[in-house]
Amino acid sequence: MVRHISSGSVFEAEIGYSRAVIDGDMIYVSGTTGYDYTTMKLPAGAGAQTRACLTTIAGVLEEAGSSFDDVVRVRIYLRDGADLAEIKPILRAAISATKPAATLVIAPLIEDEMKIEIEVTARIGAGASWQKNSQ
Repeated sequence: MVRHISSGSVFEAEIGYSRAVIDGDMIYVSGTTGYDYTTMKLPAGAGAQTRACLTTIAGVLEEAGSSFDDVVRVRIYLRDGADLAEIKPILRAAISATKPAATLVIAPLIEDEMKIEIEVTARIGAGASWQKNSQ
């Protein structure tokens, strides 16, 4: 059974997509920017936006019955490569335990104020698998 999760973003409503789609034990989280999707406010700075992205993603994963421990793939779209030094430790704190496959692309984003967009793929139970295999 496929299930959809919404963050309440106006982008989701305007474009017609879900923040995440759960299909069996797989969770596909859409590109997530640093907006607080309930207020549609975007913090200044790449670090603050990265933290906001990760907070939204963590909430979606939790609603899907998962967490960052189950993330197997991450894609990061960064507007300015100069921001990489600022966001690296923030990303490392969120994902380094599971060491997911990752891609980072320097690219323009939909709005000039957006500094970063992150999407993840998770598999429910992946965290338990890697923890068991690393012992």
